[in-house]
Amino acid sequence: MSATETAPTTPRDDGLVIRLADPAEYAAIGELSYAAYRNDYTISDGYRAQLLDTAARTDEYEIWVAADADGTLVGTVSILRDGYDLGGALRAGELYFRLLAVSPDARRRGIGARLTAFTLDEARRRGYRVVALNSGEHMTGAHALYTSLGFVADPERDIHIHDDGQAITVHLFTREV
Repeated sequence: MSATETAPTTPRDDGLVIRLADPAEYAAIGELSYAAYRNDYTISDGYRAQLLDTAARTDEYEIWVAADADGTLVGTVSILRDGYDLGGALRAGELYFRLLAVSPDARRRGIGARLTAFTLDEARRRGYRVVALNSGEHMTGAHALYTSLGFVADPERDIHIHDDGQAITVHLFTREV
């Protein structure tokens, strides 16, 4: 079964379903992502544009959403498609995800943890041994979530970028599945 044929996850008692996004939802996913990130962080214009332009990621990433029983989008995560390796930055057997976002209105329901657990399950299903992600140095709330779920920082694989003239360290976290 290909990733695009993956069935939605079984809803729990709260009705939350994690499924592949419909292209008609891309604008709403971008707005949700931007709202989630700007709620906690100062976002540069360049990063804001990346968050909002969901469609631009779809060649390399699968866009997954968490939706309530009524269809309301409450979270999203982008999982790197098979065959991509971030320009050689990934090691063999690593599945990469990015842009985990939970709507500010849906916080404290465990949605971020459930999307991360879903990504770990996808890695197992696809035969990967490790899940990897990057997180900016100022995203300490995200770091707390990832470490609580068993992810470990790998400082030797941190990258250093400049975003709107500001130097930022982007940490790499991994977890075996």
